[in-house]
Parts: sequence; structure tokens; C-alpha cells
Amino acid sequence: MTTATIEKSTAAGNNSVASTLASPVSRTPGPAKSSKAILVGFDLGTNKSCVLAGPGGSDDITVSKVVPSFVGYVKEGIVDGIIAGNASILYGEEALQNKLHVNLVNPVHQGVVTHQAAARDFLLHIRKLVDPSGSADIRAVIGTPANADEAAHEDIRRCATGIFSRVLLIPEPFLAALGFRDTTRLGQPGYIDPVINSLFIDIGGGTSDLCLVQGYFPGRDDQICIPFAGDAVDELMETELLRTYPGNGLTRHTIRELKEAHAYVGPSRRPLDVKVIIGGKGHTLEIADVVGNACNALIDKIYPALTTLIGRASSDSVVTLLQNIIVTGGGSQIRGIDTVLQKKLADDGFEAPKVRLAGHDFKRYVAIGALKAARAARENQWQTLLV
Repeated sequence: MTTATIEKSTAAGNNSVASTLASPVSRTPGPAKSSKAILVGFDLGTNKSCVLAGPGGSDDITVSKVVPSFVGYVKEGIVDGIIAGNASILYGEEALQNKLHVNLVNPVHQGVVTHQAAARDFLLHIRKLVDPSGSADIRAVIGTPANADEAAHEDIRRCATGIFSRVLLIPEPFLAALGFRDTTRLGQPGYIDPVINSLFIDIGGGTSDLCLVQGYFPGRDDQICIPFAGDAVDELMETELLRTYPGNGLTRHTIRELKEAHAYVGPSRRPLDVKVIIGGKGHTLEIADVVGNACNALIDKIYPALTTLIGRASSDSVVTLLQNIIVTGGGSQIRGIDTVLQKKLADDGFEAPKVRLAGHDFKRYVAIGALKAARAARENQWQTLLV
């Protein structure tokens, strides 16, 4: 089945990218020299990043990793042998495990680069994962937050210069739709192609990105980026826990673990007792309302943006669109988020809404879509990065 693509955006380059990616039959990676490159789909996340890679001209995936987005610079004076190999820089999980011995830096905040040097070091680490030899031509499609401005894009390009040979920057919700798309079901009765008509809600660590995906490359009016997501929920929980249990000493990392284990929205789920270690002693904390109130604040931010984008959809598409609202990203793991959003839409009179969760692969959909985009991109769509 060949799908016609509507070219809505005024940017010619964006239109050509969209028309290449949206068609189920657009699988040629471009001129022959692309087949010699290693193609990378990269989701540069605030807290976790996902990288998929494989050779051009092939459907093989040779690298598939989720890496915490942290760089650890080993402190001066650390005794030899404390850090494996006496390394001076650690990355990802290893940096977190050695946080007592490193200056821990998160190079991304609210989905954009905020620490250039650490971001370059992190991208160098990603490159080594993809190409240990350091000699390959690496081309990367990198996901960016919805409505990221040109300055944010330029920051990414600057960090990637000399590390990747070429890049292509595409909004994350669009890539999530591309990654979520099941090409084996295209043309089957009842299957709604998420690239043709869907609304994606991608809740990450730094931002919540909502996007209308309707067969063309999304423009600014099709996307809303909210600087309130997982990290903001952590902050609300931390504030409330300090009020309820003064001097509790819980670190942000521990609070995030509590959230990831118990997050929910909707009515209070009391009792929710958890045991934590404070000052070397075990304590039991009741956190149901702390977790629920913080997560419900996320709903309060997302829902108005959701209805705004629904209102921008054409009357011809909105009925089908309402059947294909998909929540992805780490926030999709919040218990009840799909049913609460669906109920709010129904209570407000929207016609038979259906909100679904992206499923167990939520950490990888942006990167999957990015790798698909890399394999579909034409030679003239890549941006060359000169050293």
C-alpha cells in the first residue's frame, strides 16, 4: 500500500524528509555510498538515552542500548584502583554507580543541551559503543523535543561535529510514531497507521511533548512542548516529603526510584507504605498522596495541551484521531494515565476517545523511529558536519 503524503510545512527540506519517511515503501537508504556508513538512531534524553545502530543498506541492528544520560568526571585524589582502569571519565550506569568518586554532570536539561563539554564527551562515548574502531562513517538521526528552536538544534550540531559525520534532526514525537508503526499491519482492516493519523504524548524526564502526526512533517502548530515531566514530578515529591518528613535525607535518585516503582494518577491509593534507609536506620513512610499529587500535577499540565491539539485537527480527521492517542516515554508507566486521560476526554464530550500506552518498548520507540528515518533518508537530506 502506497500512502500519499500531505506536505503542510513551508520548509522545503522538512517536506522532503516527511515525504520520504511517511511512505511505507520508502526504504531505499540513498546512494550506494550510504551503505558503507553505520546508521544511528539516537534518542538523547534528559535522564536516559537510547541508541540503535546498524549498517547502511541492511535491516540488521548491531547495537541496541539504553544509557543513563550522565557523565562522571573522576575527582582528584582518588586512590589508584578505586575506579576500574583508573579512568578519568565514566559514563551512564558506571558514572551513577561511582557517584561518590565523580563529579556527576547531566549534559541535557528539559530535552536540550545545557553542558556542551559533557554533551560532547557523552556523544563520544555513544560513538565508541557504535564503532569501537573509530574509523567508520557514522550518520545519526537525533530526536529533538517538540518545538525545539534553531538555537537548540545548533547546540546539538555543534556537539556532534567531529563525532558523527552527518546528522538529521527530527522531532521526537514524530520519530516515536515512526518507531511505533507496525509495518506488517499496514493495509489491514482496522489498523490506524500512527504516522498517518495519531496524537502522540511523549513524557520524558525534562519535557512532555505532544504532537499531531498526520502524514506530514509536523510544524510548530502541530506540536506542544511542556517543560514539566518526570524531573518536575520528582521535585514536587521531594518538596512534599520534606514537608511531611522533615530532614528525611532522601536523595533525588532515591525519590526517583520511589516514583518509578509506585507512580499513579487518579484517586488516592492509600495506603502506600515504603521502607527506606535514613541515617543507616530503616523507616517506613506513607507516600500515597505524595506520589499521587505529584503525578496528578502532570495530568493538569498535559490535558489542556492535549485538547488544544485535538482542536487544531481538521474535522475530517478528528474522529479517527481520537481513536489513536498514544502515550509513550517514561511517563507512560504511570499507573492509570491512559484511563484518566481517556475519561477526562469523554467527560468533556469528545467522541469515543481511545488512549493507549505505547507498551513495553517505550524506551526505544524514538530510537527505532530514528533508525528507520536514517535508513529512509536520501543523501541530500543529511547535514554534513565539518571538523
